[in-house]
This record gives sequence, structure tokens and C-alpha cells, in this order.
Amino acid sequence: MVITVRVATSAKTEAILEIAPGVFRVRVREKPIAGKATSAVFRVLAEHFRVPQSHITLLRGMTSREKVFEIVGL
Repeated sequence: MVITVRVATSAKTEAILEIAPGVFRVRVREKPIAGKATSAVFRVLAEHFRVPQSHITLLRGMTSREKVFEIVGL
């Protein structure tokens, strides 16, 4: 399953919201410094889809707010 994620950093609470089929908005507490926010997105997605983080691959957008992930094992 390939999904698009729009990331909001420095949020007060962590949340995930599906805004369209296959398009999610993820809010994380971490700031976008040294990849900490991207790591937090991995964690939030793993919790939401109930898969290990190793089943999630970042395809595009390491330094962008809009990222494309592939999730296997769903």
C-alpha cells in the first residue's frame, strides 16, 4: 500500500487523519531537525496501521513536508 503523508511538525498532540483515500495528515511533536520529525512519522504510522516500523519504507520526501510511504503487510 502506497500512501501520501502531509507532515505538521511541532504540534501539541500527535494525530493522524485521513483526508482522502491514501492521503493522510500526520501531526508530530518533534521539530524538523536532523530527521527527528521523519522518525516520529514512522512511529505514528506504525502505531496507526499496527505494523512494525520495518514494514514502512519512505519512497520520497525525506526533507519535505509531503512524503510518500510504502507499507507492506497490511
